[in-house]
Formats: sequence, C-alpha cells, structure tokens
Amino acid sequence: MNNPITKKKGFIAAAVASVLAFSFLTAVAPAATAAGEKITKIGIAYDLGGRDIPGFNQLAYFGARDYVAKNKSVKIQELQAALSDTDATRAERLRLLATAGSNPIIAVGFTYASSVAIVAKEFPKVKFGVVDDSTVKLPNVLGITFAEHEGSYLVGAIAAMKSKSGKVGFIGGVQTPLIVKFNAGYAAGAKKINPKIKVQSVYLSIFPDFSGFNDPAKGEESAKGMFDNGVDVVFSAAGGSGAGAHKAAIAKTGVWSIGVDADEYYFPSNASFNEIILTSMLKNVNVGVLDMINSMAKGTFKSGEKNFGLSNGGVGYSTAGGNIDPKTKAKVESLIKDIKAGKIKVPTKM
Repeated sequence: MNNPITKKKGFIAAAVASVLAFSFLTAVAPAATAAGEKITKIGIAYDLGGRDIPGFNQLAYFGARDYVAKNKSVKIQELQAALSDTDATRAERLRLLATAGSNPIIAVGFTYASSVAIVAKEFPKVKFGVVDDSTVKLPNVLGITFAEHEGSYLVGAIAAMKSKSGKVGFIGGVQTPLIVKFNAGYAAGAKKINPKIKVQSVYLSIFPDFSGFNDPAKGEESAKGMFDNGVDVVFSAAGGSGAGAHKAAIAKTGVWSIGVDADEYYFPSNASFNEIILTSMLKNVNVGVLDMINSMAKGTFKSGEKNFGLSNGGVGYSTAGGNIDPKTKAKVESLIKDIKAGKIKVPTKM
C-alpha cells in the first residue's frame, strides 16, 4: 500500500524523476505578479496511504486537482510517505518538491511539522501548507486545521439517536490531541441527545507509535469487544484501522459503524460493508487545500493558521445510504445552526 522511500538522495531523486516527470529541476519559486503568485506546480507530500486510498490524503489531492481543473497548465507533483519515515526523510521529500519548482507545497499530516519548520527556512519564497498542524511559525507557512470536534459532535448525536442500547463507542487510531478532539466532540454530541448514554472509548496505539492508524485487525478486535459489551454504534477515527470496525459490524446483527474524513459509504474497499455504515464525519481537507492555493494566486496568502469548521465548509456529515431519517436530519441541522450561532460550544478535550 505504501511506496517506501530510502534515505539515499540518489534513489529518491530518481524516483521523483520517474514518478513525477519533473521537467525543470532548477526552479525554486515562480515570480510574483500584481494579481498574486504565478502557480505552475503544486507539490503534495502525502502521509501514509497516499492519494489512491480514499481519505484525507486523497482529499488533499482533490483540493489541488480542483485548482488545476480551472488552470490547465498547472502540474501536480506528488511524493509518498513510508512506514520507515523520520523527520529527515520527510524533510528530504519536501526539499525535492521545492527544488523541482513546486510552490505551494502541501504537507499532509501533523507529522510533517518539524520537517516543514526546517525546510521552509531553506526555501523562503516557497509557501508551505501543513494539514492538521499550526505549530510552525514562519512567514511562508500556513497551518490548515479543522474543527474535527464539531463534525464529530454531529455524528455523536446521530449515533445516540440511532442507538437502542444506550451505549456507543469510539475508536481512536493514536492517542494524540488531534484524535482526542474527535472523541470529545463525539461524546458531547451523543450526550446532547441522551445525557445518560454510555460512551466507551479506546485508542489503538499511543503517540509516538502511529501503528494504530494502519491496523485493521486491531480495529476489528476493538469494535468486536465493544459490540459484545452492548455498544450498537461505533465511530472510528483511526485511518485504515476503521475498516476493521466495519468488518466487525457486518458480522453482528443490529449494529452500526461510522466512517471518518471522507464519505466511506462510497469507498470501493467498503462495498461489502455499505449496509452498516450509518454516516461519516466529513473532514473536507480539499476545502482547506484549495483555499490556500487560491489565496496564493490572488495575493492574499497569510501565514499562521486557518481553521475550517461548520461555518466555512470544513466539516460535516454524510447521508449516503439512506440511514439518516428525516427526523434525525432535521435535528442535526438544528444542531449545526446552534453551533454556528455560538449557542453550542463543542469541547475539544475529554
């Protein structure tokens, strides 16, 4: 599923040349114009999984693709992550994209933060966007973050309305502040509907061990344990491990599984699980990526952090599969209005 990248620069350079078909290896940054910066190449450094697997990597690609659809001459240059990655290999990946003329460069995932902090100083004319991180404080770096807790609040409410047992579950891939946001929002949304509901939570690995994002067997085992304990709806914010929760749900009568990031009902790999996917918490990474690229083109780019939530299309929920009845949808839409209006403050911590 992953394309390992060696630490040896010679091999990496060759891979980049063949995979990305770079044509101008000396360009660093296109010149600015009165209307903004002339974008010729958009670089994307993926997290584990890459763009061919539906999820937030693919959504980042979709954001760049949407810009290219209206600007046909612009090229997208991409590099994949590897399980063996270190800050050094991620930094080298970013350097290759910058040296090959990519501007902007989108680093998908908070694991790139340390590497961006180094490489962005080496290429001050190149703009970098870091998905899911806002810790890099440099004039050419934007943190593209999301209100995951808001979207999770919505699916938590849906879970509570669907639950017959009064027990719902949450599976987090890795215990980090980011994934805790999902958990906190989900639990709060469920308790908004049913204050007495029981929320069971588990994390598949603890930072800095990221294996919990890519362990379907462990996801299945955790979901099965929850279902056996009376839980009838499980929400997984666990990357590839979430497929295991779907598998556990399809094997049990009367239970549901909730997807994350993209609408998992439409994932080809989930075709055999469609009937038990209640909804998905949508994290529209494409919206954030496209917004950053457009800001460069328009000359309105600002470093720092830009957060995308319910108010600006950054998060939401899916209705594919027809499992959200009109009454449930009406309630969720009411909750969205209250969150946007500030009447509901969704927690980010447990």
